[in-house]
Amino acid sequence: MIKYDYFCPTSIEEACNLLSKYGVDSKIIAGGTDLMVQIRDEDKRILNLKHVIDISNIREMSFIREEGDYVIIGALTTHAEINKSQIIKNAAPFLSSAAETVGSPQIRNRGTIGGNICNASPAADTLPPLIALDTEVKIKSIIGERIVPLNSIYVKANQNNLLPYEILTEFRFKKLPSGSKTTFIKLGRRKALAISRISIALTARCDEDGRVNDIRIYPGCIFGVPERVAAAENVLKGNFPTEKLINEAGFKVSEEMINKTGIRWSTEYKKPAVEALIRRGLKEVLGVE
Repeated sequence: MIKYDYFCPTSIEEACNLLSKYGVDSKIIAGGTDLMVQIRDEDKRILNLKHVIDISNIREMSFIREEGDYVIIGALTTHAEINKSQIIKNAAPFLSSAAETVGSPQIRNRGTIGGNICNASPAADTLPPLIALDTEVKIKSIIGERIVPLNSIYVKANQNNLLPYEILTEFRFKKLPSGSKTTFIKLGRRKALAISRISIALTARCDEDGRVNDIRIYPGCIFGVPERVAAAENVLKGNFPTEKLINEAGFKVSEEMINKTGIRWSTEYKKPAVEALIRRGLKEVLGVE
């Protein structure tokens, strides 16, 4: 049993002051769907945990709103709220779909998008669409605030670079161009309550002539640090979508996976699987039979 002090701030300022005071000996808890497991699991136990800062009552961090061409999401917004939001369904449908695949209804009602991202797991379901959307995050501390690209906060799998006194407060992305189509596909070991083995988020838009003028491809679970696969996007960008080019794009994704992670025991399974998911997703968003 871990003994720790418990704090429940009601404002971002109060939370930042607590983090500044207790730093590396403290952990933030929001929905608690991950931290509580780590506290109870001896193999994952956090040895230096002395203070828990519960931010779930900071109402200013729970919202979904539009600001011109942008959508802003508070870090304490739950997966259920994201899934049901009409703003998200209109601006980024695949983010709504991804939120719907997280855990069980109970977890979706408690778990937050901020927690899902700050855990830095490559298998986070909301990560692929957020990367495809070129999302930025706002990070606050007693020193001030900084706004950075979401992918820049990742060091490696399961590790972010937020400082002990910082708190991620919101996500910001630009609405997709009119006519864009999106898809999110998740592959797990079962149909429900599954951790992603591979996931993909795709968005594409074609011009009046049928050429691809906007394409974004992000495969989840295969990179330690998230980034879109530009080599695969460039195969299709500016061209008429054909089955041949779609197949080539799928190959570029698996090639990038192997270049970054090397040949591993799972490569024999992951290579054809990720290629198949990319092909399926691209055919869906590009309208190729």
